[in-house]
Amino acid sequence: MKSGNKGVVCFGELMLRLQSPWYSKLVQADDYEVMFTGAEANVGVSCVNFGIPAYAVSMVPDHDIGQACINFLRRYGLNTDYILRGGKRLGILYTETGYSQRPSKVIYDRQDSSFTEISISKDEWREILKDKCWFHFCGTAPAQGENAIKTLRNGLEVAKDMDLTVSVDYNFRSKLWSKAKANEIMSGLMEYVDIGIGNEEDCEAVFGIKAENTDFEHGNVDSGSYSIVARKMVQKFNLKYQAITLRESISADRNGWSAIIHDGENCYSSKRYEINLVDRIGGGDSFSGGLISSFIKGRSPSDAIEFAVAASCLKQTIPGDFNLVGEKDVLSLMGGNASGRVQR
Repeated sequence: MKSGNKGVVCFGELMLRLQSPWYSKLVQADDYEVMFTGAEANVGVSCVNFGIPAYAVSMVPDHDIGQACINFLRRYGLNTDYILRGGKRLGILYTETGYSQRPSKVIYDRQDSSFTEISISKDEWREILKDKCWFHFCGTAPAQGENAIKTLRNGLEVAKDMDLTVSVDYNFRSKLWSKAKANEIMSGLMEYVDIGIGNEEDCEAVFGIKAENTDFEHGNVDSGSYSIVARKMVQKFNLKYQAITLRESISADRNGWSAIIHDGENCYSSKRYEINLVDRIGGGDSFSGGLISSFIKGRSPSDAIEFAVAASCLKQTIPGDFNLVGEKDVLSLMGGNASGRVQR
């Protein structure tokens, strides 16, 4: 695997996130907290916080809301030089935070967004990917239609020609496309992928590879079954690694959190954390950012999975989509400092 601190390119849609305040429901909100987000942008911000340059590749409308999105990303150190301007509108993500037995809720308003009109040629991708070492995307990107699929495939072909490491978070969203369509498109893109990342549902939803003896909705996650799933994924798609995050839903605001990573022969399991959630949205993206930055820095698979899980554990105690902790914070948690005492 290519290492070195040359930077990560993150391709995907950018959106406006409107969050109902505190634990209120969307139907009772009189105002909203305004943020900007995108699965791949979330990954990029994590990488930046861990000392890895990251570049967003996307498209936003050429008006004040698009500029506000770019300004928001720049505030957190994400390079925006490759964000195109054009199209009709920025997609919107409405969210409410669940509590106890009431689950969190997400409503998408993404139809005809600027990202659905994106077009980047292979020659343009070659300029974007020059002097970079990593290309990352999520399943939500090709779910946005033919233009996004064609542009993504162009980027993946160039990335492989230029010997970049490619990772994907399967990130299946039933509100964006069907399982059958996700399987058709994602299976065709996997030939370019080195590292697959998914949660406890994704491998079954997208590729039909199911974990036995597991009921994640009721907090029953069997890591041994997911080890088999990960090994099958490595073998099916000739991956270097398959990582799977394991979320045990004790309640809407309390989850068990761990992960595994498999190289086809060996499976490495992380420590398990029990998290009192503040905002779980972006938790998987922060895991991806922690894993990517760890491999770029030359960590072993066992150390990389521990770092990624600890990083994403901390993210889920922070409101908003971005993981704003640094490497020292993560290493401190990995070292056993989980008391939450005030730092003075």
